[in-house]
Amino acid sequence: MKSLLISSTTLLAAVSLLAADKDDVKSAAQKLGDADNYSWTTTMEIANSQFTPGPSHGKTQKDGLVWLDMTFQDNTIEGFAKGGKGAVKGDDGWEAIDLTATPGGGGGGGGFNPARFMGMRLRSFKAPAAALELMADKSKDITKSGDTYSGDLTEEGAKSLMTFGRRGGQAADISKAKGTVKIWLKDGAIAKYQTKVTGTRKNQDGDDVDVDITTTVEIKDIGTTKIAVPDEAQKKLT
Repeated sequence: MKSLLISSTTLLAAVSLLAADKDDVKSAAQKLGDADNYSWTTTMEIANSQFTPGPSHGKTQKDGLVWLDMTFQDNTIEGFAKGGKGAVKGDDGWEAIDLTATPGGGGGGGGFNPARFMGMRLRSFKAPAAALELMADKSKDITKSGDTYSGDLTEEGAKSLMTFGRRGGQAADISKAKGTVKIWLKDGAIAKYQTKVTGTRKNQDGDDVDVDITTTVEIKDIGTTKIAVPDEAQKKLT
């Protein structure tokens, strides 16, 4: 009986520590979300893919204004979002986007369209603070080692990182989804986090393709970030 009691106490203590570690991450994410502004750089490694985007950058303010850029080969495209409205710079200048509307169907002819891709990115966008808090909720457990926290994502959490913000039920086409998250804190603030997801997804032809994506986000300039919105883009946001 005494041995059983000790084992139960040890188990409860371990569960409490895991919960505390997850709470640490959520608290740091909330602290970041409460900041007046911050910036970040995102890099992606996509195994077995002919298309890998270059580094992308982002800035956000507490009033909801967001700026993103993305690099595709030799081209860089940028966009702004605020209050359900978006502006993306395409070949013909700044284009207004209703971020609350569901993108229409239609064929995918004409090849890859960076401006359209940025529009989808803005529609599905979550700032790093919100994304991290969601990942903490969708992790099985999070453990601490020094200033580093890591854990396994639930299947649902892994799937959410494999849809690329594309329209209409892509999560249902994903199987064998697994993922991990790793977070680095510095003085209680989030400095960097990394996710790795693997699984199988249906392509446009209905064939199974393996997915293996590592995404790294580095946070910087907390409280000193400034976002300059060009006049033509500002008109699309009002």
